[in-house]
Amino acid sequence: MLGEYRISGRRASEIAAEVERAVGSGELAPGQALPPMRELAATLGVNPNTVAAAYRTLRERGVIETAGRRGSRVRQRPASTSRGSIGVEAPPGGRDVSAGNPDPALLPPLGAVLAAVGRRYDERPGLYGEEPVDAEFARLARAAFDADGVPAGPVAVASGSLDAIERVLTAHLRPGDAVAVEDPGWGSLLDLVPALGLTAVPVPVDDDGPLAAGVERALAAGARALIVTDRAQNPTGAVVGAARAAELRTVLARFPQTLLVEDDHGHGIVDQPLVPLAGTTRHWALVRSTAKAYGPDLRVAVVTGDPLTVDRFAGRQRLGPGWVSRVLQRTVAGLWASGAVDPATVARSYGERRDALVGALARRGVEAHGRSGMNVWVPVPDETGAVARLLGAGWAVAPGARFRIAAATGVRITVSDLSLADIAEVADAVAAALTPASPRNYA
Repeated sequence: MLGEYRISGRRASEIAAEVERAVGSGELAPGQALPPMRELAATLGVNPNTVAAAYRTLRERGVIETAGRRGSRVRQRPASTSRGSIGVEAPPGGRDVSAGNPDPALLPPLGAVLAAVGRRYDERPGLYGEEPVDAEFARLARAAFDADGVPAGPVAVASGSLDAIERVLTAHLRPGDAVAVEDPGWGSLLDLVPALGLTAVPVPVDDDGPLAAGVERALAAGARALIVTDRAQNPTGAVVGAARAAELRTVLARFPQTLLVEDDHGHGIVDQPLVPLAGTTRHWALVRSTAKAYGPDLRVAVVTGDPLTVDRFAGRQRLGPGWVSRVLQRTVAGLWASGAVDPATVARSYGERRDALVGALARRGVEAHGRSGMNVWVPVPDETGAVARLLGAGWAVAPGARFRIAAATGVRITVSDLSLADIAEVADAVAAALTPASPRNYA
């Protein structure tokens, strides 16, 4: 069953650590079946409960999965293997359009706001025991939620979207529970779910977001949570509009116990309106990050949701970091209040480049998707070949494997580092990479 490899250890922690080490080193491959618990216990001369505890630890860490009579096996993508490691480096003189970073030219200057926050801190430093959420930050965040039709709910703060989503999931779910996720979807989220010991159930996505039929299948099969990206979906740029939202609400109304998590990381960089699903189910949370509009190093995300979810979120946070720096919160609140970022201007800048690339690819007979945000998703028949040929042409794109579970192959191109003058060159390279034997000239 394991070939030449032999699991060792006498205690549950030792057995779990040895299997995890072997998975990380490649000695145990994705999909590799592990021995039945009683068989391994007999081989090691330990109690079967010891092996059962080791396997449970490995499941909770996202290293293995157990499927009834099929037994336990290494996950196809263990949590110890980050999707972010699936990538390529731009060659010398080449261009990297894979990173997913915002355009630095569109980020606001921080000097004046930081100086004002610093003066306030000098007068009255933050201390233990104070409220974890700055009052002005909460007021502005709640006002923005209200303006977008997000149901009333308390406000909490996390260190970025992924931190917020992790805390919301662990507030309600337990290892072994299933979570419906977009496919293709955000690679870091697809890593997080198994790392929490949860099972990711892929839901197909089109330009309008998750397909309602796919969501219904996932929930009917037992998924206890659904994660939806409202706008600027990564990697496809999908936007959940009114029609799709109505379809999804109809499905969710049939599964009211579903934990609904909405990721609105595109807030501040898109011009499409938010159409929230929040409030359709008993437990829900909506997360907004400042990373794309104000800079990835401002590790702040605001969360609202039903009172029980936010209360559990805040309670667990108190037992860990305690709170997100109020200095950071006040910096973001200062940027919000000053109007340092004009969402319409930012959205227009990304939109011009994104639409230009989608249009240029269409004129070259290449399908591409990107309704919002800063990314364009290009379906390709041979992902490895396309990435390699583009790399040879001087362009490093993000392999679709970073974003897929069962979805068809593709590549992601981030437009934030492109100018309109670059578009034709990128489109030519992509078209040539997909049809390398017959290059054509497009005026």
